[in-house]
Amino acid sequence: MALYFSTRNIPGLQARPLPERMALLEAAGKRMTVPEKTLLNVLKLLIIVPVFALVLRTATDWTSLLWAFLIFLLYPLLVKPLQYSICAKHLRLPDTTSEEKQ
Repeated sequence: MALYFSTRNIPGLQARPLPERMALLEAAGKRMTVPEKTLLNVLKLLIIVPVFALVLRTATDWTSLLWAFLIFLLYPLLVKPLQYSICAKHLRLPDTTSEEKQ
């Protein structure tokens, strides 16, 4: 499974505008299997829970707030590539050849 860090890197979506790419990925996300959705949700929890734990520690150590902010910034770098890669195999691209003939 290839990791895609941008929607422009997914085969079949390169030439499409951003709103159309996002709509196709949203539709593909709805077709994901239960284990795939569970994997993504567990990954999200594994990233978000430490952020809240670090925020709770700010009463004793204010630098934990900086670590929480850093982890929160890394969230898209960790979750989105996996989400795009899983959704890429569920993409159903509309046929553009009939539109080109007209």
